[in-house]
Amino acid sequence: MKFATKTIHAGQVPDKATGAVVVPIYQTSTYKQDEINVHKGFEYSRTGNPTRQALEECLAALENGRFSLTFSSGLAAEHAVLSTLKPGDHVIAAEDMYGGTYRLFEQVFKPYGLQFSYVNGNTGDFEKAIKPETKLFWIESPTNPLLCIIDISAVSAIAHKNNIKVVVDNTFASPFFQQPLLLGADLVVHSTTKYIGGHSDLIGGALIVNDEEWYAKLKFLQNAIGAIPGVFDSWLILRGIKTLSVRMKQHEENALRIATFLESHPGITQVYYPGLPSNPFHNLAKQQMTGFGGMISFKLGQGDEKAANSLFKKLKIISLAESLGGVESLICYPSAMTHGSIPEEQRNAIGVTKDLIRLSVGIEDVEDLIEDLSRGLNY
Repeated sequence: MKFATKTIHAGQVPDKATGAVVVPIYQTSTYKQDEINVHKGFEYSRTGNPTRQALEECLAALENGRFSLTFSSGLAAEHAVLSTLKPGDHVIAAEDMYGGTYRLFEQVFKPYGLQFSYVNGNTGDFEKAIKPETKLFWIESPTNPLLCIIDISAVSAIAHKNNIKVVVDNTFASPFFQQPLLLGADLVVHSTTKYIGGHSDLIGGALIVNDEEWYAKLKFLQNAIGAIPGVFDSWLILRGIKTLSVRMKQHEENALRIATFLESHPGITQVYYPGLPSNPFHNLAKQQMTGFGGMISFKLGQGDEKAANSLFKKLKIISLAESLGGVESLICYPSAMTHGSIPEEQRNAIGVTKDLIRLSVGIEDVEDLIEDLSRGLNY
C-alpha cells in the first residue's frame, strides 16, 4: 500500500463482530477468559487493547517498521528506551534537542548512572565522542528548535560499525516526510501529540523498531511501567492519522510561503527552514526527506522578551502556546517555554537565544497567516 492508503487502512480492518469500518473504542479494563490463560488475545488493557493494537499496527506500517509500541506521552516513550540501558552506559546526543528530552537525560537518568555527551550534529562529532560504554546515538532531525538536518544514513553507518544503536526522534518530520528506519536508524520516537494526532486534543507517544529482541524489552517495559495511552486517546490518534497525508502537504505549502516572507522581512535577522534554498541543510533535507515540514524558527532584530511579547500580543490568529503540529498555527518562545529546562549558558551556546521564535505553521489560509505576522512584526 502507498502511504496515504496506509493512513486509512493499515491495522484498521473492519470489525469482525459488526463490520464497523472504523476501529471501535474498546472501553474495557479486562477480558473474559474461558480457562486459565485461554483468551481471545487480550487479558488486561494495560498489557493490550484492540484499539491500541490497531494504532500500533498502523504506526509500524507508516514508518515501514516491524513493531510499534504506544505510550501516554512522547517522554514516556523516551523513558522506556532509556530504561533498556544499565548504569554506566553512555548515550551521545545531538545538542540541539527538545528541552524535555534534555531534562529526562540530565535530571532523571543521569542520577541513576547513565552517561550523556552532547555534540554538534556533524557526523564526525558523533564518532569522536564514542566511548567503550557508548550504547546509543540519539538524534532529532529536523532538530528542535533550530531545524538542523542530521545525516541519518551517515550517522547510522558509524554507529553500526561500533555496535551502537541509533534512535531518531521523527516528530518534526512525521513519517509522511521521513522514515528513519529506511535510512539505517534502529528505532524511531514520536510524540503522537504533534503531527500524527494533528488536532491538539491529546497527549501520546510511540516507538517503532525492527529488532525483535529490543522490541521484547520495550514491550515488557510498556506493560511493567504502565505508561500507556488510554483507549480514547488511541482512537483519537488513529482518527488523526487518516488525514496525515493531506495535512502535511498543506503544512509544508504554508510553511514555505511564510519562510520566504520572513526571509525578506526587515525585522527578521535569520530564518531557520530547510525548505529555503539559502538554508545550509537544504540539499541534505532533499536527499533524506520527501518534503520540508511545517516548522519554522526565526530571530527577531530586536532580540529580547519585550520584542517577543510585542509580537505575540498583536497576533490575532496565531496563538502563543506550547506544542506544535496541530491544524492551528502556534508560536512559542523556546528560551522560556520548550527549552527552559536547559541552562541559559548552554542554550545560548547552541543558538537558542532570547531573540529566537518558533512557529508551528497550521493549515489556515496562508494569506491570513502572513497578514497576522505582518501585523505582529510591525513594531
